[in-house]
Amino acid sequence: MTPRPKSKADSSLTWFKSSYSGAEGGDCVEVATSTRTIHVRDSKDRDHPGLAVGPDAWAMFVGYAVDQMN
Repeated sequence: MTPRPKSKADSSLTWFKSSYSGAEGGDCVEVATSTRTIHVRDSKDRDHPGLAVGPDAWAMFVGYAVDQMN
């Protein structure tokens, strides 16, 4: 994972908030995808850079997270 600098390209991304995020705030994550990159950011701190990872790294992370929930 590499830090992703804030850029004008961010405005072209469609961000999705985690389905586990509550309506009252708290720890929220947003994800957006582009052709070869998955972007992840803190929904409460959108002015700071998030992370940008490739599809293989994202798939490994999601697989690991699912395993930890079971």
